[in-house]
Parts: sequence; C-alpha cells; structure tokens
Amino acid sequence: MNRIDERFHRLKQAGERALMPYLTAGDPDLATTRSLILEFERRGADLIEIGVPFSDPLADGVTIQRASQRSLLAGTTLPRIIEMVGGLRADCRLPLLLMSYVNPIFHFGYARFAKEAAAAGVDGLIVPDLPPEEAAELVEATAAHNLHTVFLIAPTSPQQRVRTIAAASKGFIYYVSLRGVTGVRSGLSDDLDASLRLIRAETDLPLAVGFGISTPEQVRMVSRVADGVIVGSAIVSLLEQTAGQPDQLKRAGDFVASLKASTIE
Repeated sequence: MNRIDERFHRLKQAGERALMPYLTAGDPDLATTRSLILEFERRGADLIEIGVPFSDPLADGVTIQRASQRSLLAGTTLPRIIEMVGGLRADCRLPLLLMSYVNPIFHFGYARFAKEAAAAGVDGLIVPDLPPEEAAELVEATAAHNLHTVFLIAPTSPQQRVRTIAAASKGFIYYVSLRGVTGVRSGLSDDLDASLRLIRAETDLPLAVGFGISTPEQVRMVSRVADGVIVGSAIVSLLEQTAGQPDQLKRAGDFVASLKASTIE
C-alpha cells in the first residue's frame, strides 16, 4: 500500500485530520530542506508537499514565486530534489509528495521520472497545470511504480468536472479553497463545507484543502469539514523572514506543531 493511503487510513481510524506542510525545495538550499522535512515530521506533520521550483509558477502567489526564484538561483533541479528525497528516506517515514508543474517532468521524461522518483521514496505527485484529460501518459507511468497522482478541484469546478477529477485522482483530492493563487488570506470561503459535500458525493477519497490557510484558527476551521489541511505560503514566508537566523529550524517547527495541534482539538 502507498504511504499516502496508509497515513490517511491511520488518521481516520484515530479520528484525526492530516496536516500537510509545503516547502519549496532548495530554498535556500537542499540541505536546509532536508532538515526542515525531518523537523516537521518530529513536530507532528502527517505528509509533506515538496515544491519543485519553476520559473513560471502559474498557481503560486508572490511568496512562493520568490522562494522558487531563490531556489533556482541556488541551482536546484528536479534530479537533485529526487536525490535529496532518496538521501532522507531512511530517516523519514512520512508520505512525501512532489508538487511540480508539468514542464520539468516532461523534459525529465515521464517514465524516467516515475521510476527514479519511486526508487528514491516519493509517494505522490501534484501537477497543478496538467488536467486529467491530458495526463494519461504521466498517470500510466506513475501508476506503474505505485506513485499517486493527485489532481486539484477548484471552487468553480462544475459537478461533471468534479466527477472527472475524482475518478482520475489517487491518494486524496486537493481542494483549492479560494479563487486565485496561493498566499496568506485573512478569511476562508463561507461555502467550504457545502463544496466538500458535493465532492464527497462523487468519491470516497480523502479531501485535503489548501490555498490561503495560514493560522492555527483557520486550520481548526478546515479540520472540522476536511480530511486534511495544506499550509504553504505561511510556512514559506516564515522561512523567508528567518533566513540565516540560528533559530529558524525551531521557529518553523514550533509553527508546524501549532498547526498540527489545531487539527486534533
């Protein structure tokens, strides 16, 4: 069984919700990314979303765009990220997902990517700019190596579109809680519960909610209706603010611990 399936099953049995922090790989370097992943595991994270930096990140707001630029300038590449995952897998039991735009994977080669990512210990893949109708080749390659491909559902997705995406997804469904790009928001959608009920009518997969979630209180609110909560920009922003500071790892870990505590209150 894929580690993603195992983790959601265990959390469901325990009556808990998953916390999935996001990190941009290689910001400021891959050694720091490795340390942060292990710290986040120690502080209660359930899954980790590892962002592959890209020069034109369409779904990401300015915070993650800046992180991607810093990472690219530091020389981060998809092969080096896969190598980093392979190096930490013996010390990390968490499900690890790569979030990448399709271009880096296409140029790497779908079959080669799936084989090498799975061998390194990657469990899943999120590709925000690849619709299910155009994903057959990649899905076939990843499925052959038990890598789950996760698709996104937006608030604007009609029910037929929800049905198509739900049928294509493996592991869980990523629900985009707000219109627009990633980034910290002061409030969340008022119709989140109703939207998730419509998706649950089409699938038994866990539903994880991301985009705009940045505080323990928002995590608490989302945890009441979703199976998992994804927090990205708030973490990346904290890392940007504490860059070069000796207590960066502890501060980031403390923040993740506070978010995880809000999933089980």
